[in-house]
Amino acid sequence: MNSHKIFIYQVLPRLLGNKQTNNIQNGTIDENGCGKFNDITGRFLNQLKKNGYSHVWLIGILAHASATDYTKYGIPKEYPEIIKGNAGSPYAVRDVYDVDPDLAVNVNDRMREFEAVVDRIHNAGMQVIIDFVPNHLARNYKSINRPKGAKEFGSKDDTSMAFSPNNNFYYLPGEELEIQFPVRKMADVTYKESPAKVTGNDCFTNKPTQYDWYETVKLNYGVDIQKGSTSHFMEIPDTWKKMKDVLMFWSKKNVDGFRVDMAEMVPLEFWQWAIPQVKKKFPDIIFLAEIYNPDAYRTFLANNIFDYLYDKVGLYDVLRDVACGYRPSSDITFTLSNVGDIQHKMLNFIENHDEQRVASDYFLRNGKNGEASMIVTACVNANPVMIYFGQELGERGMDEEGFSGKNGRTSIFDYWSIDTIRRWNNNGKWNNALLTKEEVELQKFYTKLLTLCNKEKALSRGLFYDLMSANYENNEFDSTKQFAFLRGTENELILTVVNFDNKDAEIVVNIPNHAFDFFKVSHNKDFTASPLLLNSKVKIPFSRNNPIRVTVSANSGELYKISTL
Repeated sequence: MNSHKIFIYQVLPRLLGNKQTNNIQNGTIDENGCGKFNDITGRFLNQLKKNGYSHVWLIGILAHASATDYTKYGIPKEYPEIIKGNAGSPYAVRDVYDVDPDLAVNVNDRMREFEAVVDRIHNAGMQVIIDFVPNHLARNYKSINRPKGAKEFGSKDDTSMAFSPNNNFYYLPGEELEIQFPVRKMADVTYKESPAKVTGNDCFTNKPTQYDWYETVKLNYGVDIQKGSTSHFMEIPDTWKKMKDVLMFWSKKNVDGFRVDMAEMVPLEFWQWAIPQVKKKFPDIIFLAEIYNPDAYRTFLANNIFDYLYDKVGLYDVLRDVACGYRPSSDITFTLSNVGDIQHKMLNFIENHDEQRVASDYFLRNGKNGEASMIVTACVNANPVMIYFGQELGERGMDEEGFSGKNGRTSIFDYWSIDTIRRWNNNGKWNNALLTKEEVELQKFYTKLLTLCNKEKALSRGLFYDLMSANYENNEFDSTKQFAFLRGTENELILTVVNFDNKDAEIVVNIPNHAFDFFKVSHNKDFTASPLLLNSKVKIPFSRNNPIRVTVSANSGELYKISTL
């Protein structure tokens, strides 16, 4: 187990460094601008490190299909009708061996600029995570940067066969791709695909809709999906070998980990084969799986295959409902118990690029209202925690960028600049001069919380003890609006109390004798509890016979360090 908690700062470089204020709806890169690798400066990274982060997850690094013309640099022409937005989806990768030219000051030098970012992140004392997108490629995939000897995906496919274990793609023989909705087209050329390839979300039709991943094509790992998902693994499928080579290529670039997109859409057998080979050469590299099927969690973690998994359908979904008042806070207990033995392997978050911003009109309307959820997310166990850039500033995600409408999310498809990030950036100063008082206070809250989780051993690697069952019959504790637990190790004990109510609450928390026995602390003593998040020197007395009484702010919480008198 890590001696320090992993705190990941997820960032989209295309938006991070963009200082332009034009923000024209559906704007081009020339109109709206674009952040660059060089905007990820030592000053910015040192600030992240100071704010408590250990890892930086850079999304949109891999070269992906966009409507921007880079043909003068030898990059193939793209087709707007099979691209989402002008900037394109970071997950429609058009060259698995290249970085995105949008992010380079000098397009011909783009890989060196990326490598320099990796060096800067390491020099700041943090580690680098990038995406690995194994399930699909951009519809118009073509690698111009593949290493010597590496074969192109699909170059030896038998396109007359719907499925062959030797093919890299799935095909619809005799059928041509037909886009089923109004699309942007270039005047001089139309995208043709015959036979049509199967679309990335297992869409076996030549007529994908706008609700499908129409900008992508599905990779074939030797599973005949249309014939009962029968496996053909007697000989290692060609796609396996090519994708393992991709992992090796980026590992040699000194990245420290991969966030694996839609990992469960690829057969587990591939991961069991590929990841140990990568880890043999790069033993410290981590694999973080985006996965939404709890029944598969333990098999994906078995034998040190994946290191960590998304906890979206568990803690995220429950915390969102609790914070919005749709379900009782006691439900947190049950969702945690579902992953009790693997909780330390679950990645916790309350925002990421796929989800709505906490401060959006569709969630909690302002970032401060998410403090209770964030405290639980960060403190509930020793597992990794992720913050999405701008979350700590209360970014609302309520812009209507273009392809991405006003949906409470920050667009990953459009060229844009984010108001809160742009003001924090302040022309590369990365200071608070242009931030509002509320934004500064929220950022301080996040920094204090992360710093405590790193500093306090009870939080970074301590055991967890749920206090809800001990307080169900407690008339001065509302188990529909409040949540309490202990974390402890090596004679350190911290009580966490959060309040999901919209008003401040005076709360009495019963700590049973069993809890003290669990942490090997005598319960025949008097104790004091000192708040850690508040800048306060107050010491709250309590004992076995006189439970602790605290006042907790609305939609927030507090950590109390427990000491014996």
